[in-house]
Amino acid sequence: MELSRGLGRLLGVHPVRVDPEGGAAGTPRVPNGVDALVVGGGIAGISAAVVLAERGVRVTVLEARPTLGGRLAAWPDRLADGTAQGVDHGFHAFFRQYYNWRAILRRIDPALGFLRPVPGYPVLSADWPTEEFARLPSAPPLNLLALIARSPSLRLRDLRTMDGNAALPLLAYHPERSYAELDRTTAAHLLDSLRLPDRARAMLFEVFAHSFFNHEHDMSAAELVANFHFYLLGNAEGLAFDAPDRDYDSAIWRPLAAYLRVVGGKVHTGTPVTGINRRDGGGWQVTAGGALHRAEFLVLAVDPPALRDLLAAAPELAAEAPSLAARVAEFAPGPPYAVARYWLAGDVAPDRAVFSGVSRQPTLDSVTLYHRLEAGARDWADRTGGAVVELHAYACAEDLPAEELAMRMRAELIGLWPEVARLPVVELRARVERQAPSFRPGGHADRPTVLTDADGLFLAGDGIRTDLPSALMERAAVTGILAANRILRRCGTAPEPLWSVRRRGLLAKP
Repeated sequence: MELSRGLGRLLGVHPVRVDPEGGAAGTPRVPNGVDALVVGGGIAGISAAVVLAERGVRVTVLEARPTLGGRLAAWPDRLADGTAQGVDHGFHAFFRQYYNWRAILRRIDPALGFLRPVPGYPVLSADWPTEEFARLPSAPPLNLLALIARSPSLRLRDLRTMDGNAALPLLAYHPERSYAELDRTTAAHLLDSLRLPDRARAMLFEVFAHSFFNHEHDMSAAELVANFHFYLLGNAEGLAFDAPDRDYDSAIWRPLAAYLRVVGGKVHTGTPVTGINRRDGGGWQVTAGGALHRAEFLVLAVDPPALRDLLAAAPELAAEAPSLAARVAEFAPGPPYAVARYWLAGDVAPDRAVFSGVSRQPTLDSVTLYHRLEAGARDWADRTGGAVVELHAYACAEDLPAEELAMRMRAELIGLWPEVARLPVVELRARVERQAPSFRPGGHADRPTVLTDADGLFLAGDGIRTDLPSALMERAAVTGILAANRILRRCGTAPEPLWSVRRRGLLAKP
């Protein structure tokens, strides 16, 4: 491990501080009387609000739902036996190169003691033996070499049949050239061009591509390359990840809301925004929950459907900012995703992993054993002898009800873990959502950015474009901090530090 990290430092894959807003100079706090509104209480919005409030900005967060968190939200539920249980939008892996999101989380727990390592990362298949991604060296290129050497899906003789030129972009990520060359190509086409053995494609690459809530035939090849760089070849942390030992609301959102109030921010949940207008004399006026909120600056940190709805309800804003309106009009969500949490009468085999990816099933993409992860589910399982199993489809079929998708995923799991067929279903909570951003081919240039052509209005979220390598939760946190830093710069205040994985691939030309 130390050899791997040392090589990582030598190759420049350790985290680096970046100052995309032009350096760290400025006053420590903003002048008195600066107000900001943040619409959206997920990772992006809360990250922006925390940074602003710490610098003295009077921040108000407006969240439409009853709970904070966005796609990381959790909410209380009660089983038929009276047991209180937390449920959520699905399992999220807290990868260790999420430097900026972890920095926000350190405000509530400096040691990040609520995060626990998730051992192993197996990929399940009905056609081939399980592939294990755990215990790889952490830093590139040793991790890639070890994966190739150890994987039964990709043998050395297979490398001779691969197209080396097609594989080069995976090793040569560049924040401008990769998009210029590959954004109009689909991820599926890129994988086809590699000429991989079918087993290697299924077990090593397709599972990875599905993790971004898009089908590979509708996803930009440049996005796949960027994510391959961010998760595997651009950092010294490897594929290891952690997860909270409690539900997201009690572990993250209630503590962050309390912290935000301590540093001077306000948080309003259950407060949907119904109007955005310019304020006489400058700044913004937002109608939410029947009340008017006024501020000099505005951050919209919402998912793609909500952002489109907000712009549609603000014709004056669309007229003032035609570039923003045009970009948001094309800012579509990805396909629907489904989550089914089963409470079962009996446990799965003891050697089953806490989290498993799934390859080539029609619906099922991952399995999480919550009773081996979270305190609430573990208490129920210990008392009843049961299990709490979450099944997740990252990009599922259109127009199917949640219960039908849940039944399909359970049937597919039984084909992989036969003992599940003998475990009666005690309770089921199933849901289908469509909030994740699409990364369609050719869409990068027109994707919304943090900076808009409406003065004092900024965007944040995991679909917002930035040239800092990042994805999923980390992209949300990065864009939230970037939005806050734009406001701080306008006030002459020093920005929040940002940290990044290596900005370019190992073989990328300067």
